[in-house]
Parts: sequence; structure tokens; C-alpha cells
Amino acid sequence: MDHLTKLEELLDQANTDIKNGKYDEATNKLEKIIDMDPNFGKAYNHLGYLYEVKFKEYEKGETLYKLCLEKTPMYPAVYYNYAILLSTLGKWDDLKALLDKAINIPGITKSTMWNEYAIMYEQQGKLDEAIEHYRKAALSTLDKSVLERAKGSIDRCKMKKDLI
Repeated sequence: MDHLTKLEELLDQANTDIKNGKYDEATNKLEKIIDMDPNFGKAYNHLGYLYEVKFKEYEKGETLYKLCLEKTPMYPAVYYNYAILLSTLGKWDDLKALLDKAINIPGITKSTMWNEYAIMYEQQGKLDEAIEHYRKAALSTLDKSVLERAKGSIDRCKMKKDLI
């Protein structure tokens, strides 16, 4: 088995561990991958996810996401995960810069990125910008549930505007 195949296999095993709630086992596998190949960026993303979502160590998660972006900037998954972390932390300038880059990454789901822009603007009280980006999310999807969620988000923003 070649080197890359072995790394991908270990990554797949770590994903299975995460899905099964075996976070320590997943962490150990991901750290092993990084020991084997410090340039295998996907492992940093998955480890960042664990630190952010499961261990609530946001600073460590952010550091790991940044390492993934440095090592594997074309890996779409890191943009989704890192965007949610930046939104959680209210790091709007960093989030805007990340989304501006992510929207042009091949393989990225544009409706998801437009939705992240919209959430960012809504959280900042920039409701017209939020509505425009929820509209972009709706127009760029083929998924009916995403479309319905975007329409509901637009309605929510319009209701908020009525309160101002």
C-alpha cells in the first residue's frame, strides 16, 4: 500500500471513530497521520473539528484549521468547519476573508458559503445584506430543503427589520 493510500485509510478510520463517538481514538489516529506526514492537511481539519466541536477548545481548533489551510488550501471541508468556528467566535473580519476565498474553491457548495455570509450579516444586524446573501444561497441550490431554509431565513430577517 502506498503512503497516500495508508494516510487516507487512517483518515477514514478516524472518521468512523468520530461517527461512533470514539473521540480519543480518532485523535490518536489523526495525530499518527500528522506524525507520518506533517503536510497531510486533511488530518489537521479533522483534528480541528474535534477540538472545536467535541472538546470545546476553540483556540486549538482554530490553529489546526489554519494549518490545514496552509497545507491543503484546496480542501473544501476546512472552509465549512473554519467558517462555523469564526462565526461562533464572532470574528467577522476573519470570517469575511475566509468566505471570500472559499467561494472560489473548486468543489465548494456555493449555497452553503452564501448561507454563511448571510448568517454573518444577520448576526451583525446587517439585515439587508443578510437577505441578499440568503437569496444567493437559495438561487444557487438544487436542494429543496436548502431553498426552504433560505426562504425562512429571509422571512426571519424581514420580521427583524419590522422591529427596528
